Amino acid sequence: MWNEPKKEEMDQIPRLYETESIPMNDKVIHMHFFLGSADWFVAEYDGWDIFFGYANWGNPDFAEWGYMSFGELKELRTPEGFEVDRDLDWVPKKVNEIPEIKGREG
Repeated sequence: MWNEPKKEEMDQIPRLYETESIPMNDKVIHMHFFLGSADWFVAEYDGWDIFFGYANWGNPDFAEWGYMSFGELKELRTPEGFEVDRDLDWVPKKVNEIPEIKGREG
């Protein structure tokens, strides 16, 4: 993985279920990862390996909210050898401020 977040950065993400009472469009996305046309947006983290967030593998019709493994993201590679990268310019923002997921509450 390119630009793998440090433990201190990961510890800033709310724990799983901590934002459950917040409406989906008001949840804050704390990290964004990408690989080609695929995107992963992270809202919660279990502190070990599991994220809750929004995943889009390149087709918004099949994108969804759910759980994803940080370990699996770190291992993903394209046949050409490209790896998942973290968006270093990402600033935490609410779902309703992110065009790729706004209006896709799940």
